[in-house]
Order: sequence, then C-alpha cells, then structure tokens
Amino acid sequence: MSEIRCIGCGSVLQADNPKQAGYVPASGLAKAEAGDGNVYCQRCFKLRHYGQIMPVSADRDTFLQLLSQLNQKPAMIVNVVDLFDVNGSLLSSLPRFIGDNDFILVGNKIDLFPKNSRLSRIKDWLRQIANNAGLFPKAVFLVSGQTGQGVTELVDYLQKFSEREDIDFVGMTNVGKSTLLNQIISQVSPEKDLITTSRFPGTTLDRIEIPLAGGHNLVDTPGIIADQQLTGLLNAAELKQVLPRKPLKPATYQLEPGQTLFLAGLGRIDYLQGPRTSFVVYVSRDLYVHRTKTSHADEFYEKQAGQLLTPPQTGTKLPAWQGRDYSINEKSDLLFGGIGFVTVPAGCHVRTYTPGGIGQGVRKALI
Repeated sequence: MSEIRCIGCGSVLQADNPKQAGYVPASGLAKAEAGDGNVYCQRCFKLRHYGQIMPVSADRDTFLQLLSQLNQKPAMIVNVVDLFDVNGSLLSSLPRFIGDNDFILVGNKIDLFPKNSRLSRIKDWLRQIANNAGLFPKAVFLVSGQTGQGVTELVDYLQKFSEREDIDFVGMTNVGKSTLLNQIISQVSPEKDLITTSRFPGTTLDRIEIPLAGGHNLVDTPGIIADQQLTGLLNAAELKQVLPRKPLKPATYQLEPGQTLFLAGLGRIDYLQGPRTSFVVYVSRDLYVHRTKTSHADEFYEKQAGQLLTPPQTGTKLPAWQGRDYSINEKSDLLFGGIGFVTVPAGCHVRTYTPGGIGQGVRKALI
C-alpha cells in the first residue's frame, strides 16, 4: 500500500505510536486508506481546530536533517532545555547547524523549584553549564510552560525578532517544548497579533509553522530522544511517577557513613565517609525514597527492583548501574538528571549510581 500523508504537515499517517509524527486514530487511518476525503494527523488537527501543539518525537536522522535546515534562512533559534536534566537536554552541537543565526537558551520547569530558590543563581548556573559545553546564547530565560511563569518576558523578547525573521524552537523530548509553545499561544491576544490565531497550517515534514505578524513564522520541530536522557528509557506510567508536577518539597534524611539512599530504582547514593548529617532530597512526591545499610543495598535492590523500588517497572530494561565518587568541599547538589537532586553539606564523601551512569553530576547548592 502506498504511503498516505497528512495534508497539514506531510507526515506519513500511522496509527501505531501517538508520540511519533503522523499519528492518527485507527478510524481516521481507515478513512484515509478508503480515500474518503483529506485527513490531518492528530497533531495538525488539534493545532488547526484548538490551537494546541502536541509533542512529537523524531528519530536521530530526521532530527539532524531538520537541524541542518536552521542555517538556510534568517531565524532566532530557541533551544528549550529541562532545568532538571540540563546536561541531558542541551544541544551542544547546535552552533554548527545554525550558521550565522543567533540562539537563546530557555530553561523550562522553573515552577518546580522550591519557592525560596534564587532565580539569579539558577540562571547563572544554566549559563555556566552552557558555556562549559561550548554554547554562548544571546540570552537566557527561565520559564514554566505549565504555569506561564517568565513567559511574558520571553514573548516580549521574541517579538522584537519576529518582525524580521522566523522563530525556531528546538529541543529534546520531555523538556516541555510543546507545553511552552501552547502557553505562548494562550498568553498572546489577537489584538497584539504576535501569533495569527485564525489559521495554523502545517508545512514541511515533521515540523509545524505558525504564522506570525509581519509574514514570518513560529516553527515547532519534533523532539529527539537522546541516549543521555534517562527519561527517554521510561514508559508513560514510569514517567508519571518520575516527572514532578508540583514544586518540589525537601525531604530530609539523617545519614551516617555506611548508609544508602535509593531514589526508587533509578538513583542511589552511598555515604562513604563524613559525620552524621542531613541529606535533603528534592524529587517528585510520587517517587519512593528508601534508606538502608550499604552492606545490604545490593541484596535489597535485587529483591525490590520493580517492586518497592519502582520505577523501573518489571519488564523495563535499563542499563546496569554505574557509579561516580564525589568528595564534597562545599554545600552541593548531587544531580540525577530527569529525576531531581539531593543537597549534601561539605565534608562528605559519597558515591552515586544511575542506570548506565546517565544524568549524574554535582553543582554548588542552588538552595
């Protein structure tokens, strides 16, 4: 059977995976196969009728092909990253794809940080991480696609560029790029006319172009699942437990050397040396945290992985644990990309583990 394509974005229609381009319910695909009128994929349908952008993933080759088009026209590139997985969601190769175009860095999910967090410190940290990766954005913004925090400032900034060039959004999966775009659309009234809400046409394969005032476009590209993202290895039910939906509240655990903390079955901290002290955990409220003796930790994990320590669920295959040692000389956050972080005081020697060593890191405490 020949390919049937969405008349909105050109994606090949399929009814197997809602997260991939061209998805349409089976009934719609049957209608298209029967030749009963033109059919939009679900993403284009919701965009055209409800002004709602749905996330969609692309394979690496498709994503790289889309990135390679960013230098073919003047545009402001908006790289959206997840503030809870910055290293895993940074596009460190972006400069070689965008040519002479400028780009900005937008850290999403700022609403999930505790309310006493200093935004200036988080922004400085985000810029430093980007610079260390060879990225030098024209500006850095902290936003919440979920609540709208910081979005007005971002829109005001982009409006200056939208009058003379396209605005292209790029990012990995699970960074909240589509949620942010929907927030931008909802915040801008027709009178301001940054985004023309009367018509949302799709254009080239796997990307959506939304007309802006002045004849330019806001462009949404699909997210890519990256090997360095732990969340990319989890199913929908597991992600529901892992990804926080409300501001993180600290949970304090008193530890002494020879004790271990499990962050469900996705993270582990062995306290190797130091005084009895407090470890402050910032993860989703749905994620189970367990304290045990390090001497029993391996046996406990073998028995409880997929049971008490969930996720991962039984049947989910993750890489083997890989560890990394840290000697903490100042109050610091141990990072578990996509999961959260654990604040530890100076004078501690710890070893952290994650599946495949994905997402591990350390930074000066932000709180």
